[in-house]
Amino acid sequence: MEHTILGRTGLRASVAGLGAGGPSRLGRSTHKNDAESVRVVRAALDSSVNLIDTAEGYTTEDIVGKAIQGVARDRVILSTKKTIGRSDKLPSSQDVVLALENSLRRLGVEYVDIYHAHGVRLETYGHVREEIVPAFLKLRDQGKIRFLGVTEHFSADTGHAMLQQALRDDCWDVVMVGFNLLNQTARERVFPLTIAKRIGTLIMFAVRRALSQPAFLRQMIADLKARGKIGADDVDSDDSLGFLVRPGGAADVVDAAYRFCRHEPGADVILTGTGSVEHLMANIKSLNGPDLSAEDRRWLREIFARVDDVTG
Repeated sequence: MEHTILGRTGLRASVAGLGAGGPSRLGRSTHKNDAESVRVVRAALDSSVNLIDTAEGYTTEDIVGKAIQGVARDRVILSTKKTIGRSDKLPSSQDVVLALENSLRRLGVEYVDIYHAHGVRLETYGHVREEIVPAFLKLRDQGKIRFLGVTEHFSADTGHAMLQQALRDDCWDVVMVGFNLLNQTARERVFPLTIAKRIGTLIMFAVRRALSQPAFLRQMIADLKARGKIGADDVDSDDSLGFLVRPGGAADVVDAAYRFCRHEPGADVILTGTGSVEHLMANIKSLNGPDLSAEDRRWLREIFARVDDVTG
């Protein structure tokens, strides 16, 4: 497993991070039992994946806690989150303190490495800055969190408006950002700022529905063509990303998608989530693989240059 330095945190993180949320939630979404979900986390750790990302909203903190019992605390970078919610249900600083105490209890640890304001929208960022950040800083001073993070609500903010606002402030050590080969807008709108300020990045949505399900990808490509987001002749409607899959190229579209994110300047840790050990191993193999060819990267940049309103 390759490792990288996660921005100004100085943490030496695996380039593949285990995501305990997403559609799978370590298999809980498909009714895997706790032992099966714990096995996934353990397999990640055995493969030298040392960053595990969870959240109070994922209901997987307890699974992560069970899986890391007996593991030296300095072997694991724990990332978890406090849900921010909509404007009419925003948490107070007292809510944050209680939420972290509950997260620590479920995880079975005395501190977390990165604590995020989770799913922040542009219209709620002001509350986060004025109410939540001071609470985070107090918790950091108490030794209960090490670094401050913020995650965007990518499904509702595909153009990264919140992160562009948040990155004007100097309080954030890590951000979680949506980025994939279909929506590459973070390259111009987020990464220059994170690189300049040495802010670590956790990449979500590297592979979701469109890049793992051919039928859904065909549907999305057709919609993008109809709306003029990609040229009518830019890609094959039936096999839009087939040019990536060939001897000497990618093994499949998922492999290409992970490698595309892994080797993007500014992308530190690529999160991958699953409830299957076999699936996890395949994803780790891709994230440890070489970059796509320069020609493939050039084509992907040109084809999807105008796409900024899908999550993938």
